[in-house]
Amino acid sequence: MTQTDNQGPADYAAQVQQVAQTLLNHPGPIVVLAHENPDGDALGSVLGLTRALRQLGREVYAPMTLPRYLQFLPEPAELCARLEAWPAGALAAVLDVDNNDHTRVAGADMAGFSGPVVNIDHHGTNQRQADALLVDPSQPATAQIMVDVLDALGIQWTEALATPLLLGLITDTGSFQFSSTTPQTLRTGARLLEYGARLNWLNEQRMQNSPTYYTLLREVLNTMEFAHGGQVVLAHVDDAMLERAGASWDEVDPYVGMLRNAEGALLAVLIKDYGERVKFSLRSRGGLSAQNIAVALGGGGHVPAAGATVEAPYAQARAQLDAAVAAELERLGSDESGAQPQ
Repeated sequence: MTQTDNQGPADYAAQVQQVAQTLLNHPGPIVVLAHENPDGDALGSVLGLTRALRQLGREVYAPMTLPRYLQFLPEPAELCARLEAWPAGALAAVLDVDNNDHTRVAGADMAGFSGPVVNIDHHGTNQRQADALLVDPSQPATAQIMVDVLDALGIQWTEALATPLLLGLITDTGSFQFSSTTPQTLRTGARLLEYGARLNWLNEQRMQNSPTYYTLLREVLNTMEFAHGGQVVLAHVDDAMLERAGASWDEVDPYVGMLRNAEGALLAVLIKDYGERVKFSLRSRGGLSAQNIAVALGGGGHVPAAGATVEAPYAQARAQLDAAVAAELERLGSDESGAQPQ
């Protein structure tokens, strides 16, 4: 069972300095990695660190494959294809994902890497094992942590650094709407705006959807269902739906945010049915933990946003999901009634 620890480190400032010094002192190339299916926080954090290190004259590789909706942000050739071999003398900087979760770290094979590792993350399910570690689940976004790291690196702040980090902040806070938003988050956002971050441009780009997004949306809406007395809203996508809509899998992820807005629902679930494998994207509110459900299914994430992949056909995976949701709703009911959870 995955262990969960949502507390921030007592020595946060010291860890920031350790990570910065490890990056500054490394004489060889630095490979900056994030998780599979990157979101705005993963991309923003990678671009922020990559651009900062290049400003300092370092050799940096950033292998990442982006979904269509994020392709507006990187410069041409700024990111590279998956590395089939590690550069000699490389350090791995793994952002927004546990470096020990080899199946989720994209861009290079962490299982075969024996060099130094820096891990910067804000997931409570992180195992916290790296040569230099900065994991703080109390932070709403890895991008917010990255602002502190860039300060410690002593870089010159520019718009090119501030804009991707602001993307990370607004992605993981729901444009500062989620309960994870703190006064410090807003102060950090204000700092990034002072450095020239292009908030209006980011929002304009993020709101642009392809025609196939809407064609597929019709299909998705036809699968919507409300379960557990209306407390859970679900929708699913499979290959047949994508084919009919002329869409691709990388257009699917934003739909879970739309589901989350359903009135009365404490949990939104977007189900990606790949045939013999099913992926669940979970968003929650009102004290219900998407993280607990994801962990029960072998996944992880945050309390309000998490995910899991089940290696089973849809019917079997759905039964596992329903059992995990029922257990979490029971826990929530017990907590609200004042009883101790089992």
